[in-house]
Amino acid sequence: MIQLEHIEHLYALLLIPILVTVFVLRLIWQRRAMQRFSDLTLLKELMPERSRLKDFAKFGMLTLVLILLSFAWANPQMGTKKEKVQQKSIDIFIALDVSNSMLASDISPNRLERAKQFCFKLLNQFRTDRVGIILFAGDAYVQMPLTTDYATAQTLIKTANPEMISTQGTAIGAAIELAEASFEKDNKKHKALIILSDGENHEGDAIDIAEKAGENGMLIFTVGIGSNKAVPISLNENGKSVYKTDASGEIVRTALNEGMLKDVARTARGAYFKLRSDENIIKALDEDIQKIEKREIEQRVFNEFESYFQWFIFAALLFLSIEFAISYRKSEYLKDKDLFA
Repeated sequence: MIQLEHIEHLYALLLIPILVTVFVLRLIWQRRAMQRFSDLTLLKELMPERSRLKDFAKFGMLTLVLILLSFAWANPQMGTKKEKVQQKSIDIFIALDVSNSMLASDISPNRLERAKQFCFKLLNQFRTDRVGIILFAGDAYVQMPLTTDYATAQTLIKTANPEMISTQGTAIGAAIELAEASFEKDNKKHKALIILSDGENHEGDAIDIAEKAGENGMLIFTVGIGSNKAVPISLNENGKSVYKTDASGEIVRTALNEGMLKDVARTARGAYFKLRSDENIIKALDEDIQKIEKREIEQRVFNEFESYFQWFIFAALLFLSIEFAISYRKSEYLKDKDLFA
């Protein structure tokens, strides 16, 4: 396992755009100063050994030195020893609706992006539990099985979009069935499913499936995304925003179906929340989920890490020495060539 002990020190890399700007401005100022002094063609004849290419080479070397020192400052580490630990945990699947209706912009920036933002905060809350990701539209699939790798979970959620599932619709029942099948068979009372959707279910069996899942020990919590007022769905076609239409050319409108989401949650002994204040919902969700009995699971974790900052410092010093050794004079090979002509 590789990690950065002080990842916040990588903010030093923000200096690079500033240095590039200063370097370009210096070149512009230098060129204008030379034009005021004399004709550029004449100056080239007066300074035949001057290499413009090496200006860029030396600056590139210094930039690379800054990058290497920034990573050295952050202290890259690699895990060298694993040990088994017992940890109490709840298994939680987050089911994210990625149907086209989630592209409606009745909440900013749209339903799907708003749901993603909520997911990021939710993952930060469940740092001691195993979490899995399910995406669903007209069908459902496991994007990430149960794990404690929250960084990967956030990355996968960030890239979620309707194009990932070719069959459109909102099959909430399929998402519940898939979650039930993805939990470990011996887990009868340490599991929960959180569904983020606008509730536009196009399958009639979601309630029955939720009831069976509840009988098997799964708690289902639903979070409604969107407004109760019907709004059009914005799609991107060839770089242009257009409204989704049906076969007759009429604009398709979508509204939050709170009734469906409430029924699903109530049937599986969970709770329904309408997405308004993220913090209040996350707090309420956490309180409900923490009531679930935790079970002990065995995990292997790294407990010893070895630092490798010295290799980055060595490389930085090497490139700094090379930069120092590079003169501003043209090399014998490039003496008669003008690469900028």
